[in-house]
Amino acid sequence: LFSFLVFLRYQIYYGYPLQTYLEYPIIIAQDIILLLFILRFNRNMKRALFYAVTFWGGWYMLTLRKWIIDLAMNLCTLISAASKLAQLRCLWQTKDSGQVSALTWSMSAYTCA
Repeated sequence: LFSFLVFLRYQIYYGYPLQTYLEYPIIIAQDIILLLFILRFNRNMKRALFYAVTFWGGWYMLTLRKWIIDLAMNLCTLISAASKLAQLRCLWQTKDSGQVSALTWSMSAYTCA
């Protein structure tokens, strides 16, 4: 979600045409809805307010200075790769792939790479 937020804000900040980033608001909305469902079914809706504040704060903080948005854009690849490593670590520790599909995880890793 962080990467999509940064990509969207970066393209709006630099005035790219709407057609080049129209998919990002849709993907962000899907991720937010998925996150809300996860919080709801885990009976942890109180965290939704924290995530909403973090989302809106990050949205405005990204464009306080030009170097912040540029740095965030450069760090997106690192953050995406780190999230994949965290997933691998969790799978390695639990020794259980559970609901992880090899196809979807491979596609996600390929996209990240």
